Amino acid sequence: MRPTVTRSPVLSSPSWPEETRARYRAAGHWTDETFADFVADRCERFAVRPAVVGVDIHGREVRWTYADLGAEADRVARGLRTIGVTPGDRVIVALPNVVEYVATVLGLFRLGALPVFALPTHREVELAQFCQIADAAALVGCGAELKTTYDALVDRLEDVAPPLLIDVSEQAWLAGGVGPTGTSPAAGTSPAAAGRTAAGPTAEETGFLQLSGGTTGISKLIPRTAADYLYSVRASAQICRLTSADVMLVVLPAAHNFAMSSPGILGVLHVGGTVVLAPEASPRTGFALIERERVTTVALVPPLAQAWISAARRRKPDLTSLHTVQVGGAKLNDVVARDIEPVLHGRLQQVFGMAEGLVNYTRADDPDDLVVMTQGRPISADDEIRVVDADGADVPAGEEGALLTRGPYTIRGYYGAERWVGTVNADSFTADGFYRTGDLVRRLPSGHLVVTGRDKDQINRAGEKIAADEIEGHVLAHPDVLDAVVLGLPDDRLGERICIVVQVEPGREPPRDLPGYLRTAGLATYKIPDSVVFLDDLPATHVGKNSRRELRRVLADQMTASS
Repeated sequence: MRPTVTRSPVLSSPSWPEETRARYRAAGHWTDETFADFVADRCERFAVRPAVVGVDIHGREVRWTYADLGAEADRVARGLRTIGVTPGDRVIVALPNVVEYVATVLGLFRLGALPVFALPTHREVELAQFCQIADAAALVGCGAELKTTYDALVDRLEDVAPPLLIDVSEQAWLAGGVGPTGTSPAAGTSPAAAGRTAAGPTAEETGFLQLSGGTTGISKLIPRTAADYLYSVRASAQICRLTSADVMLVVLPAAHNFAMSSPGILGVLHVGGTVVLAPEASPRTGFALIERERVTTVALVPPLAQAWISAARRRKPDLTSLHTVQVGGAKLNDVVARDIEPVLHGRLQQVFGMAEGLVNYTRADDPDDLVVMTQGRPISADDEIRVVDADGADVPAGEEGALLTRGPYTIRGYYGAERWVGTVNADSFTADGFYRTGDLVRRLPSGHLVVTGRDKDQINRAGEKIAADEIEGHVLAHPDVLDAVVLGLPDDRLGERICIVVQVEPGREPPRDLPGYLRTAGLATYKIPDSVVFLDDLPATHVGKNSRRELRRVLADQMTASS
């Protein structure tokens, strides 16, 4: 048992007005089902069906039925409770695509604690911010770097007690039947036994926290409720025509909103299908799992789609079981889109969404041109869409503008935002509750959206959203750097690659290894720059700010001159 530490209660978050909540309930969008209810019901209803296929933290193959999954979730809930995690506690989960990830998340739901979905690539910079904002009770992770990362994280914490460190590879109760002890789930354990913890969150209270890609250096946590999130899961499963016969391959990080709910892991569990977790996303691994498990649907980001198409042309794998290939996370090139079905066999479904809420899909019965050239239309008739100009006025249909949205599964504000990041809610949401997505789009008469770019200083590298000023802040701390600007530059494989443009301090030599410096600073690996450019002077706007637009032109001219 850990020493008693007083944790702050779950913070209230800006929410939907009561009349709006009543409308969503009356429409059947929102129900009283909690996340704990969801786990108990599906694990009991589909008890004998295969639920999860994958490897454990030790690399051993695992196959769980829904009854097994329920028992493993119960085991995790009991283990967490034993070491002092209580309902309402926030627990950071930073695990790769292993079976323990699913058991841990569902176990936290059973306990009534709130998962905070981190990535295994996050390091002390990001994890410390998650701990500060959420006042996390525990951090669940694994890997050789975990202890070093944790020690550096503790050094950064100021206002909250350090979280309990849980290394899954050393915790038999988390690994359950596939753990180091070799024990099996408790005989006779009913998947529904735990039910919803009385002290756990209700359907309309915050049930877990997701991460926002964001445009600021301070992490933003997204409060999700069972009412709003499970509506998007149910609706997504219906739009994607999922059934209990479906087998979904998860190659993207399981903590991503795309992999969790679009329709993702929860959508498959909702209908009684099978989730296959890939330990990594290479074509070799993916193709082998598709052939062996007869996978019917898979979700990719554009760079992966391109890599899979290239590999499939060379290797000629058996992909005949695939009926759907989802692609999202970044804009998909039309040429690549047309290659999906002929090469990967499954019909393309474009997905465009955000962890804050709104998700768009192309539909199975959409004409081919809409599937190839658009990023889909919203889940719900109650998703409200505005496309506006720089002054906030709605633009005519078909013209480019900034995307604003509100609806039954789009949040109205960030978790603890006013306490931790000042005016971020006022900056990100309009006074009447529309979320400023930061995307530039055109809306077609059919309601389909075409994504044309971004209107925020954010980089979308292979589907990971990265705040430019976060990286800039670390680069500017280097003693040899006078100024720095981080840009997202077009890249055929990644969508955008990270480029740092650096102005060196007068009289100093250019830093030799800025990427290594950033790794040492504790930045997540996917935020490390792909290239570094040194300039004597950085172009400025008429008001003296660094001009990203002019920098892109300068770099384009340099690339042209060197080609």
